[in-house]
Amino acid sequence: MNTPPKTPEDPGHLPARQRDVRASPWVTRVGLTVLSVLLMLLMLWLWRPWLLMPGTQPLVMTGGDPYLRALMRTISASESNVLRPYHVLHGGGYVGTLERHPNRCESIDQGPNRGNCSTAAGRYQLLYSTWLELAARYHPLRTDDPLDATTLSFAPTYQDEVVHAWLRDGRWGNLSVQLRQGRLQTVLRRLSGTWTSLGYGIENNQMSRELPRVYRQMLKEELAQSEETTGGDKEKGRAAKAAR
Repeated sequence: MNTPPKTPEDPGHLPARQRDVRASPWVTRVGLTVLSVLLMLLMLWLWRPWLLMPGTQPLVMTGGDPYLRALMRTISASESNVLRPYHVLHGGGYVGTLERHPNRCESIDQGPNRGNCSTAAGRYQLLYSTWLELAARYHPLRTDDPLDATTLSFAPTYQDEVVHAWLRDGRWGNLSVQLRQGRLQTVLRRLSGTWTSLGYGIENNQMSRELPRVYRQMLKEELAQSEETTGGDKEKGRAAKAAR
């Protein structure tokens, strides 16, 4: 049986170089696909803290004690581990405006307080009554009239500043010193009466056991940021001095 002659369109009849040229679009597509997947995996790796622990995102406020800042980010990792922690309500709902504390009593569906409701809101899940007390004492815009606390802004920077000032208060027994001494568990135990998900309270969650590891990472970031800021300030000071 005679085999018909191969036509020029038959790839087997083409020279090797021409066959490679015809195959190159497929090679290019496969290569681009692999590259895209690798880039996506790299982005996921770089953004893994935000994806797994969005509640640890940097504070909005600037300045402050890096140890307390790291502690605040650790608290929110268990109390408000969501993408918009400053706007979150108890139970996972969100509030749009932060002109003042939302004071919405959301139902509690699990835990020892099931059946009740909670006004906890914001990155630090502060009850309305707690916010009024703290705002009257620590809010940058506070007045001499405690009743004005009901109208004080609940904006992200004020949530941070109020809680930072509260944690810095000596009534806690100087938390900053204890953190510098490496006594994180002592600090978490002391704060568990306020934030019950810190490992020693009544409402632990999947993040509670991870908090020591979270704190170490947050402290590393905050100390690096503090050093960078301090270094920049020193450079500005030297430049200003040299310009005189």
